[in-house]
Amino acid sequence: MPALSVIAPAHNEQPNLEPLVAQVTAALANVDFEFIIVDDASTDGSRQTLQSLVAADTRIRALHLPSPSPGRGNGQSAAFAAAFLAASGDLVALMDADLQNDPADLPAMLQRLRDEDADFVQGDRSASRADGAIRVFSSWVGRTARRLLLGDRVRDTGCSLRVMKREIALQLPLAYRGMHRFIPITARQLGYTVIEMPVGHRLREAGTSKYGMWNRAIPGLFDCLAVRWMRRRRVIVSAEEITA
Repeated sequence: MPALSVIAPAHNEQPNLEPLVAQVTAALANVDFEFIIVDDASTDGSRQTLQSLVAADTRIRALHLPSPSPGRGNGQSAAFAAAFLAASGDLVALMDADLQNDPADLPAMLQRLRDEDADFVQGDRSASRADGAIRVFSSWVGRTARRLLLGDRVRDTGCSLRVMKREIALQLPLAYRGMHRFIPITARQLGYTVIEMPVGHRLREAGTSKYGMWNRAIPGLFDCLAVRWMRRRRVIVSAEEITA
């Protein structure tokens, strides 16, 4: 069983898949890992590319999510949930499939997790953000809303590049659309240690973005209210076995 499961959801990212796999395998040359790519109802030939990648390297795995309606994907929350159940590693690393996250940051994040005896390392793209003004502004709006409504102090919770213990991943409420945006704050609410570290960020070179200002800001606000309700209603218990 691998020590690390790297997970990347992909919806119509076919041009990025081969370079993504090459970059991940190069970055983790000294790590025992598996790489799970979740094909979220792609219609661009991603499935055929993934079949070739899986055949070429046993460390590469691919999952397919059927489309909930013609031309649509299930979303990152559903893709992450499926991959967490399939993952074999004690640690999981998350990243986007669009090559904007740099896999070369993963070894340093793993080392930081060990050095600080943390449960979760969250990437922070603030110093290297390569997105346009509209994306940056929408991220600021979302970050401000989370801070006011949830007390969320994670600087860049929208950064998908993160490493955590798999036990955290299995407790996340990802059956609900949009909950992937609240992974770091949920981990903290569950009592885990979450730390942040700077990571790189790159311009998208192929494919098209699936998110804009309006399909992030408004749903994100309602999701904040849902997470706030969950926080107040969550009950965390631990059981102790009775022995003779």
